Amino acid sequence: MKTNSNSYTIIYSAVLVVVVAFLLAFVFQALKPAQDVNVQIDHQKQILFALNQDRDMTNEAAQKLWKDIIVADNIINENGETVEQGEQGGVKAGFKLDSKDAKEGKLALFRCKVDGKDKYVIPVYGNGLWGPINGFIALNEDKATIFGVYFNHESETAGLGAEIKDSKEWQDKFKGKSIFDAQKQNIVFSVTKKVEKPESQVDAVTGATLTSNGVTEMFHNEKGGLAPYVKFLTAK
Repeated sequence: MKTNSNSYTIIYSAVLVVVVAFLLAFVFQALKPAQDVNVQIDHQKQILFALNQDRDMTNEAAQKLWKDIIVADNIINENGETVEQGEQGGVKAGFKLDSKDAKEGKLALFRCKVDGKDKYVIPVYGNGLWGPINGFIALNEDKATIFGVYFNHESETAGLGAEIKDSKEWQDKFKGKSIFDAQKQNIVFSVTKKVEKPESQVDAVTGATLTSNGVTEMFHNEKGGLAPYVKFLTAK
């Protein structure tokens, strides 16, 4: 076949495309296990950050700490009943759930021990200015006050809405805040421009009103927020 013919060019291009596609698929499959591990560790770190653990920890330290701190990654329903029991340092039950599961009433609940005291970590999902936001709320053993938080986002503005993730100083303001009213019946916590009830409010991020409102909504949302956990949190 003449190398300068149209048919040669077409066949050569087709073979090249097939070879490149095969190589890309091979590389993707070869790297996927490592990528999956990195995604899992990042998820674990976010939960550990909500529990006020060192944010500079290595991946190896995070995995060890996870096994020590996480008592069980349970799945509960909106009645507060356990529907699937997790395990110590578990990643096979509640750990696998996402926002879609939460909106369908399958709720992840991480039971933890920090310095010998019970803690509960709850994943929450919402919307910021430019896209989805999410986070983890760690509650003390009273299931009414905040032990720590960690928030994340996909596309909030750097230096503004992105501060919900980037500013540990802002996240630290949540510590000790009450999520309920005095009767422990209704969630009242909010992120606001003007703090009038310091026991249950946190200053909004400057210049990021809509993102801050999205954080508040994650506490109140019936689908994907903290609200579906109320029966568990208020059970005697």
